[in-house]
Amino acid sequence: MGLVVESRPSEVPYIERVWRSRSDEAGRMMSVATSHWELVFWEHQGVPQAAVLGPEAKASLAPVPGEAVFFGISFALGTSMPHIPVSALVGGSAAIPEVTRRSLWLKGSAWHVPDYDNAEAFVRRMVREGIVDVDPVVTAALGDTGTAPDVSERTLQRRFVAATGLTQGAVRQIHRARQAAVLIQEGVAAQEVVHRLGYFDQPHLARSLKRYVGRTATQLATPDTALPLSLLYKT
Repeated sequence: MGLVVESRPSEVPYIERVWRSRSDEAGRMMSVATSHWELVFWEHQGVPQAAVLGPEAKASLAPVPGEAVFFGISFALGTSMPHIPVSALVGGSAAIPEVTRRSLWLKGSAWHVPDYDNAEAFVRRMVREGIVDVDPVVTAALGDTGTAPDVSERTLQRRFVAATGLTQGAVRQIHRARQAAVLIQEGVAAQEVVHRLGYFDQPHLARSLKRYVGRTATQLATPDTALPLSLLYKT
């Protein structure tokens, strides 16, 4: 199956990544676990659609329609759409109504459909109008400053799950498995990946890859073009 994926990082702190893809023929892909929620637009057989996709707690097979184009905004951890709780979207999605090639209906207002090049302007407007919010406690917990948020551990966990749909432990495991998959695809030996990323041993790595990436280390080292993976990138 031909599935071409392109992505880029963003300078906007609310965005983790912007991506686009196209498929040549119908098939399936392995959807890799992800801790980020996304806003995705696609067109198939001349029909434009859009949806909010929740985090994925494990890898799963997903259908890919033939001759379709996709564009997505992957949002940073800690951001959320308060009117669509992320915790209710884990492993699922919420369709956005009344989508055309030029406009969509979002929280009671008509919006121009964004594209790969102007995603940042679209998200900045979402923030200004209160459609996207960020929990500073969660972003502080995710930061590299070494300063813990000034809340109890119980409060932190509750707010973390509310903002991301996942626990801190689940986010760490997903992130590590994705890092491991990228390293193995780059030719790093499994034993070296175990050492670099702090797995107990190779069986521990193997279980993590199977759960969160849907591939073994051997399969990652020899990619299956008939069953491609969803977006993987080096953080």
